[in-house]
Amino acid sequence: MPRCSVIIVTYNSAAAIEGCLCALASQNCEIVVVDNASQDDTVEHVRTVAHSLPLQLIKISHNIGFAGGVDHGARATNSDVLVLLNPDAVAEPGAIDAVLACFAATGASAVGGALLTSDGKPDEGFAFRRLPTLASLVFEALLINQLWPDNLVNWHYRCLGADYSRRQQVEQPAGACLAVRREAWDSLGGMDTDFYPVWFEDVDFCARLLSSGGTIFYCPEARFRHSGAHSVGKLEFGDKQLFWYRNMVRYATKHCSTVSVLVLRISIIVGMGLRMLASLFGSGPDGVATGNAIRGYLRVGLWAIGLDKAPSASDVK
Repeated sequence: MPRCSVIIVTYNSAAAIEGCLCALASQNCEIVVVDNASQDDTVEHVRTVAHSLPLQLIKISHNIGFAGGVDHGARATNSDVLVLLNPDAVAEPGAIDAVLACFAATGASAVGGALLTSDGKPDEGFAFRRLPTLASLVFEALLINQLWPDNLVNWHYRCLGADYSRRQQVEQPAGACLAVRREAWDSLGGMDTDFYPVWFEDVDFCARLLSSGGTIFYCPEARFRHSGAHSVGKLEFGDKQLFWYRNMVRYATKHCSTVSVLVLRISIIVGMGLRMLASLFGSGPDGVATGNAIRGYLRVGLWAIGLDKAPSASDVK
């Protein structure tokens, strides 16, 4: 089987990282941890278990985002297969071997593992999806998916009718567990680091991989328990909104027409207005004060019409 490196990008991941690393102790892989200037004791937790693992720790002096961290980790190893794994994804026994076996059986350029919820069931709608279309992005921006999640556009995009027990060709496995052949990674130049700090970098990579003639498979035998959102959950609400929609538009700019991007921007502006109204009438996001929600949505609206700026990787020193 090909030599394999698991690349884990950490940012304030102290609560999750030891479980992730310990689960890899018996797996067929080396481990590269790239720490994005964590402000908690993530690095100390990594060092606690590092003595018993084939582990390389790379400390970055500032947060260069998920894509930047992954690209940094990939340059630090010459493995045939790179497995991108989130710190809150815990490999079940034999998971990495199952990923490698899937590569051997399918000849795929990339493989996604089965991400499991706390009850051990596949995370439907997240483990893999189709690539976004203008309709799926607009439906998200206009609150249609939240109000009517079973609409056909959302159903198709999130593959909600898929058989998660079957190995199959897919378009976009979740970046929480995405394995890529080294030659495919190098041919595309890795991930686009301007998708900062997170979101849509994995979608963009899969879109470029498929456009280049590559294939992607979902491997249900490679099982990973995944809690989700361990780092992005720490972002301020307004920052989270701004980064999400900025990266959404960046993805559309790279893969859709100019007219489609304009339609998406208008949809975001309308969507922010609808969200502000909902917040005023007590239907805002759970756990977010009304004032904070409105300010966050207003920031996105101002950004969408060019009156505000979302930080990018190049702005971080």
